[in-house]
Amino acid sequence: MRILLESEAKLKIQEHIRSGRFSLVWSYLLDYENSKNPFRERREQISTWVDYAEVDIEEDQFIIEQALLFKSYGIKKLDSLHIACAIKGKAEYFLTTDDGVLKKAMLIQDIKITDPIGFIKEVAL
Repeated sequence: MRILLESEAKLKIQEHIRSGRFSLVWSYLLDYENSKNPFRERREQISTWVDYAEVDIEEDQFIIEQALLFKSYGIKKLDSLHIACAIKGKAEYFLTTDDGVLKKAMLIQDIKITDPIGFIKEVAL
């Protein structure tokens, strides 16, 4: 049931990104991870989201330093980099379905970390 609700919430959020109600931050890390997707059609579909992004973040010293800090909290390396990119892009929210990240969300003060369902509830879509 949770996966179904998260999927529905994600689709609703994507709809609002396409309409311009919400802004999207893209990053070099999303490009990297997408390039590793073994399914060509999914890779192509995901890569279209960069067109909706308000900003496309490139790696810099700030991101590295922030990611190292988040990694020291026990957050995995790639997740730490994603969160650092979102902060660099001045995102208000970082959405994830990763329970490990969600459990450590309160350790990061620079951005609100929540899941798609929590986001939908918070912004009352």
